[in-house]
Amino acid sequence: MDKNTMSTTLENIKLLFDEPLMNETFTKTGGPADVLAFPKNREEVVKLVAYCQEHEIPWLVLGNASNLIVRDGGIRGMVIMLEDMKKVQVNGEQLTVEAGAKLIDTTYEAFAHQLTGFEFACGIPGSVGGAVYMNAGAYGGEIKDVFTSVDVLLEDGTIQTFKKEEMDFSYRHSAIQKMHCIVLQATFTLEQGNKELIKNKMDELTELRESKQPLEYPSCGSVFKRPEGHFTGKLIQDAGLQGLKWGGAQISEKHAGFIVNVDHATATDYVELIAHIQEVIKEKFSVELETEVRIIGEEK
Repeated sequence: MDKNTMSTTLENIKLLFDEPLMNETFTKTGGPADVLAFPKNREEVVKLVAYCQEHEIPWLVLGNASNLIVRDGGIRGMVIMLEDMKKVQVNGEQLTVEAGAKLIDTTYEAFAHQLTGFEFACGIPGSVGGAVYMNAGAYGGEIKDVFTSVDVLLEDGTIQTFKKEEMDFSYRHSAIQKMHCIVLQATFTLEQGNKELIKNKMDELTELRESKQPLEYPSCGSVFKRPEGHFTGKLIQDAGLQGLKWGGAQISEKHAGFIVNVDHATATDYVELIAHIQEVIKEKFSVELETEVRIIGEEK
């Protein structure tokens, strides 16, 4: 990878070379990316992908790196962060939102326009693109409940729009998980509501989140998908694992479904602790815990 050529060709795009991803991830862990790119609009995203295709450089998108663990060896090739693509357009009862916008900010934009239906997401820390990718949800609501369409950049450089019926939404799943593509923007359809009632609901869910989740520490959010017929946190509690430390990582004493970085944890600490939890829960309760968090990158 020729850094000078890349910097010259992509001169208007912010590029960081050999950048530790621990500076970006919510767990504050993760090795370096060969190059970290911050496009400001879809034209720059197209340019980045075209450059990578031409020079045979692998690429991937991290959204805002919330529900994610990057291994300590980091990521080869280009990592594209969309955090500067955060415009929200309101047209009647529809919100069209760029992929890098924070989901929390989007729910407050809906509130400002007296639109209801998005309150469930007011405490989800991810980006809109990541939320669509994984059909994020909380407190009885999911992205699919308000989703209308999404624009994605495909690997061949074309942009395609997918409607709800094409997305194969299910629990923490969407059709675009099987594609090597980039979410550019999504459109959501809400309803006119009572501003006071919307605010009350958001306040209630925010208070619930703050009282139950370990927000005082870096974490990757909810680590495991909810197994059918069980609650993950209770399984971990019943197995006597809550509070267990593994290197600098710990199963949260506040909510057993979270692993927090309490003392300069490495990604390896996280990955090993996750594997240990899965092994113990399988042995004690014959339940397979599937990760909700994405684990990517290379071992150190």
